[in-house]
Amino acid sequence: MQMLFAIEARGVAVEQVIRDFWREPPGDAEGRPYADEAVRGVRADLGATDARLEAASTNWRLERMTRVDRNVLRLGAWELAHRRDVPRAVILDEAVEIAKRYGSEDSGAFVNGVLDRVADDCGRTEGIDARAAVGDVEVPEAS
Repeated sequence: MQMLFAIEARGVAVEQVIRDFWREPPGDAEGRPYADEAVRGVRADLGATDARLEAASTNWRLERMTRVDRNVLRLGAWELAHRRDVPRAVILDEAVEIAKRYGSEDSGAFVNGVLDRVADDCGRTEGIDARAAVGDVEVPEAS
């Protein structure tokens, strides 16, 4: 999310932001391949990702959203559309936590509501995603 925020705020190229970000190693260098893929993916698929968000965020245009909320939503929407190996609940939980930490008082609820709609629009149902995450193991449906 920090790299996406920097790209938008500074208007710098994706590869430059990635290089700059990793110049001073952050706390989780193990997550670098995933983070780099996500940043490149969000930026490469920006038009489709933004269209998903516009469709899911009734009465909110992207340009009216705070920069934090917009970029958390972009990351979450891209993951929902392209990372079927990551369960829906994990994507939503992570996005809400980031929004609460860096956004406004209302950011967590806003991000949760929009991404929940995006997940539905992408056909991401909890039962299917949970089974896919663990392979062929049978996972019981929640009651």
